[in-house]
Amino acid sequence: MDANELRAMQAPLKSRYKETPDAATITLRATGELDSAGIACKVETGRAIATAGLHPLTGGSGLELCSGDMLLEALVACAGVTLKAVATALEIPLRSGRVTAEGDLDFRGTLGVDKGAPVGFRAIRLSFDIDADATDEQIATLLKLTERYCVVFQTINQKPALDVVVNRAA
Repeated sequence: MDANELRAMQAPLKSRYKETPDAATITLRATGELDSAGIACKVETGRAIATAGLHPLTGGSGLELCSGDMLLEALVACAGVTLKAVATALEIPLRSGRVTAEGDLDFRGTLGVDKGAPVGFRAIRLSFDIDADATDEQIATLLKLTERYCVVFQTINQKPALDVVVNRAA
């Protein structure tokens, strides 16, 4: 896909969203079923069932997916798609690229060993290795716009309002 094809595909959407802002709002949903036998949750991904469980450093077997890894994978996926879309729109041809996310966890917090240890990632690093004929200025713009428009990056960077409820089975 080139920049003109991308613009042509997105133009009617942008026009619609300017005229009717509510049309741009969507509620995405993820669901999972608790595993009846083990400490796991089966998440419906739209393509398959992904079974998440405890990380081995918290007592898991390592056979299930770690939700922390899944969070980083979502960041990599979103940042990669966003970078590619921005590069296409700016007509910066990319020969190849790799996106990597790393996050530091201290499982003492998760396991309640140390009340002062954080529960969750204390640091996340996102990096891009790209092969492109582009100036330093173009690369800086590409990175700036990727950060700006990556949904997962912005969600992590700016904590959204969170609401948690429990519904009892009837």
